[in-house]
Amino acid sequence: MTKLTTIEIRKQYLHFSAAHFTIFSATERERLHGHNFRVAAKVTGPVRDDGLCFDYAVFKDILRAICERFNEYTLIAEQSPYLRIESDEKFHYVTHNAITMPLLRTDTILLPLRNITIEELASYLLDDMLKDSDTLEKYSIQRLEVQVASGPDQWASSEWRA
Repeated sequence: MTKLTTIEIRKQYLHFSAAHFTIFSATERERLHGHNFRVAAKVTGPVRDDGLCFDYAVFKDILRAICERFNEYTLIAEQSPYLRIESDEKFHYVTHNAITMPLLRTDTILLPLRNITIEELASYLLDDMLKDSDTLEKYSIQRLEVQVASGPDQWASSEWRA
């Protein structure tokens, strides 16, 4: 029988500041505002003969890179059925309910999501981490959970199991 151990990676520096708005319907959305999003992960695998489950630094670095990629951007849900997005060389023009917001392309990331919510971000970040299948195989990772918070007491998580 193989014993599995879960390591929770929750560091103070694993965060990003980003603007967004949640879309509720074709006619309702939040105003553009920002959060200091927190990111954490729970990684489960067997403990090796050397007493370690995996090299923690590997997963810290992956999470840190994710945070750096989104820090100080406006995040827009590219797959929302309630948004129309047109772009030129300088701006994304995001239209909701006949109101268009010009957003600088250099300050905006269009994400392939339906909404910019912590539940959508958790799933997206998990998928991003799963792209590194070599690391998951190297350490025989059995379970990976990614968590995203928009405030101190509001977390969402998305989970993968081998």
